[in-house]
Amino acid sequence: MQTIELIKSAIQSLKANKKRSFLTIIGIMIGIAAVIAILGIGDGITKTMYDKFGNNAKQGQQTTEIVYNPDNVNSTVNGFTQEQVADINTQFGGEIKKAEIEQESDNLSTHADIGDATKSVTLSLLKKPTHTVKLIAGHNFSKRTFELGEANVLMSEKVAKRQYSSAQNALGTTVTINNVTYKVTGVYKTQAQFTDDGNQNSYGVDLLLPKKVYYQGDSVKEGNTLKLTFSQGVNASAISRRVAKYLKNNSSAATQGIYQYLDMEKALKQFSSQMSIITTFISFIAAISLFIAGIGVMNMMYISVSERTQEIGIRLAVGATPFNIMMQFLVEAVILTMTGGLLGFLGGAGLAHLLAPLLSSAIGGGGIHIHAHISLNAFLLAFGTSAAVGLIFGILPARQAANKNLIDILR
Repeated sequence: MQTIELIKSAIQSLKANKKRSFLTIIGIMIGIAAVIAILGIGDGITKTMYDKFGNNAKQGQQTTEIVYNPDNVNSTVNGFTQEQVADINTQFGGEIKKAEIEQESDNLSTHADIGDATKSVTLSLLKKPTHTVKLIAGHNFSKRTFELGEANVLMSEKVAKRQYSSAQNALGTTVTINNVTYKVTGVYKTQAQFTDDGNQNSYGVDLLLPKKVYYQGDSVKEGNTLKLTFSQGVNASAISRRVAKYLKNNSSAATQGIYQYLDMEKALKQFSSQMSIITTFISFIAAISLFIAGIGVMNMMYISVSERTQEIGIRLAVGATPFNIMMQFLVEAVILTMTGGLLGFLGGAGLAHLLAPLLSSAIGGGGIHIHAHISLNAFLLAFGTSAAVGLIFGILPARQAANKNLIDILR
């Protein structure tokens, strides 16, 4: 009962100075919100990377990837064919559950039949209509194109002029890629790009087409990424290295590139460690604002003690102990900071969920969609930290109030 009375009394005292209490709460809220937002985004990035690249242990299996990197970045040679996949399944059948070609990149090189010629082209696969290109002829993709899986394609001005002499002549023609025929519905202005050596490459991306339609064809019969699936418990890393070595010694594509096993678990552990360091450092900087807010709490409580000297004297006169007085002011400080902690947690969680999609867009997609991850630990951290700030910065003013002498007050 005494605890409830203390809380009620503390709330009434804080309500008596609403503006001062509000400004102090704002300081705590900003500090907590900054820390929660940083932790939420950092944990979200780490969780997203593990979900995308980590081993799938939930389904009782492990997955790894072997990547083929051609020596020439403009090469259209694919490192994996269905024949090679069948060979790997035969050679390592007792150790690998399944080997399959995976093509997740939205930008790739391949061959296409344009007009009466077969050309090496670069493709960009789209999940939805794009507004980043400037059309000079025809029309852009519509939502209907993606919903119904219409086999339409947008052609670059460079390709249109080279094959058909003008953009208008290219409209209505067809492009065949992996046995799927696409109709040219628009021509866009070629975007200037820069190669790794700094030279300008005005060719850009040759064709834009719906990703859904592309993968309905025979496109996954060849590719540069091989996904291996293992039963849980086997040494997936060792087997994957042996597969990469086997491909190096037996694949014809090995003379034009290199087969490389990506140890994603090791890379993810390093990434997680680096993210923890970065998150801790930024959180430390954000915690400085909490320290400053704590000074504000202390200042407010000292002012409150000074203004309520008569109240303290009356309470001492009617039998309150110095401990009762100290607890009253200490509870006020803790309620003040925990209110700021609650609002800061909600604000930080909201900010993290707001910034996560923007961060996904900023890094350019690639199948990576970051979602903020607010854990129970973050919730406990917000309340624990805010309560600690109230205790640490409220104890001195509370002790000053408790040490006031009744005789001095009456004088």
